[in-house]
Formats: sequence, C-alpha cells, structure tokens
Amino acid sequence: MTISIGVDVGSGVIKTALFRSEGDESTSYEWLAKWDARIRQRDSFKLVEDSIEDVLAKAGLKRSEVDYLATTGEGESFPSATGHFYSMTTHARGALYLNPEARAVLDIGALHGRAIVMDERGKVLNYRMTSQCASGSGQFLENISRYLGIAQDEIPGLSLSSTNPEKVSSICAVLAETDVINMVSRSIPPCDILRGIHESMADRLLKLLKSIDAKQGVVMMTGGLALDAGLVKAMQDGMEKQKMVTHIAAHADSLFAGAIGAALWGIFRHRRLKARGLLPQGSLVA
Repeated sequence: MTISIGVDVGSGVIKTALFRSEGDESTSYEWLAKWDARIRQRDSFKLVEDSIEDVLAKAGLKRSEVDYLATTGEGESFPSATGHFYSMTTHARGALYLNPEARAVLDIGALHGRAIVMDERGKVLNYRMTSQCASGSGQFLENISRYLGIAQDEIPGLSLSSTNPEKVSSICAVLAETDVINMVSRSIPPCDILRGIHESMADRLLKLLKSIDAKQGVVMMTGGLALDAGLVKAMQDGMEKQKMVTHIAAHADSLFAGAIGAALWGIFRHRRLKARGLLPQGSLVA
C-alpha cells in the first residue's frame, strides 16, 4: 500500500489531495481527502502544513504513514516535501484522473492560462502559456467583478443570462479593464459585459489550444475558472463556431487537478524508488 499527498501551491489558492493505492502494480487509486483555501496574504507554507494536518485527520492517518509528499506549482521550496513536480505534468495527470478521455488540458489560474497536450498516460507532449499581460486569468475576472460591484460567484449566472454580449477587444488586461469602465459609464448591463469578457477570453484560449495542435478529443479545464459555467459555455460556443472537433469538459473537482496529479506521480515515483531498492529506512516524509 502506498499513501501519497499532493500539494498544489498556486498564486491565489492552495489545494491538497490525499491518495491511497493498494499493491505495487495497482492502477486503482482511492482519493481519501482534499483541502483548499485562498492564501489572502497569509504565509503559504503555514497553510500547506495546515492542509496536510487536515487531510490526514479526515483520513484517520498519521504523518508517519505517508510514503510520499509531492508539491507542485510554487511549492518547490517547501521543506518537508519528498519531491516536486512541474505544474504542466501534474495538471495533465490530474485531468486524466478526472476524465480518462482527456487528451488536452486548459489550466486557467489566477495569473495566466496554460494549454497542454498529453497522451493516454498523462505524458506531456506540448504546452504553451499566455503572456503575463493577457486578459485571460482569474485575477483579471476578480478585478472586473470589483468594478461591476458583484460577487465572483455571481459571474457565471450573469454571463449565461446575457442576450446581447458587449465585445471586448483589448488583449492587454489593463486596457480591457479600461474598456469595462467605459461600458459601465454607457450603462451596459453587467450580464452583457461579462458575456463579452468570457467570449474574449475564450477566443484567446482557443488560439492557445490551436497553437499546440490540440485539435481533437476532450479538452479538460482545470484551475479555479474551470468552475465558471459562463466561461465553459463561451468555450463550447467558440469551438462550435470555429468547427473544432474538440470537446470542452470540466469537473466539480477541476480545482484539485494539480494536487491530484502530484499525489499520483508521488505514488509512481515511490514505487520506482522501492523497486530499485533506493528507499531509505523509515518514512520519507518529515
């Protein structure tokens, strides 16, 4: 039996997942516990420690029973980690766990978007990220919600209710936000502004997918914006309009894709070390 914890330290949110797998060759994984929290100017590594204690308590396990503690994202320097995996690798593996038919990933985090193509094993074949100034991130939508005076959880429903989307043409986030301020001054309804923003974001994200030749199969959305039904709908509509044969998908646990992938790669690496006789005596995890 192998116990592994994956921790995804993002720019805005920390996500943690605890998995167990029976046997050294098993491809069956049991997801025992999960945890997430926004950082909000708090010590991120203190939150990581809190998350580890929380998932262990939920699963009824002790720290000494953990075989591998894997980090991803910005968690590379976390002192108690057994190992670290690159985000593109963990999101690919996590997306595949959530949807075995996925062959591409669209990870939209707080600061950037990233498109990834992988094979049926979760091996990354190609990837590309948006530029830092692109208006296609969670932080951008958070800023827009403040300008409009609405809560972030209101964004999807408002966008879906739009009947006359207002086009947003600016690629730069700063200029796009200026466009929105002008729209508000012209009394454009928030629902039409948000739908226009979603369509603009979808257009740039679809170009990102095309740039890495993600032309077929299921594209799994991960990251916080995977739960934005308005953006998912704009992506679906954009694919149909451009006659793409890909299909966009999201999962209720898409936020945890990076943490899931880190935990599963942790199980794989632990098994490899064990098979080679390279494991030290006692637990790897401090």
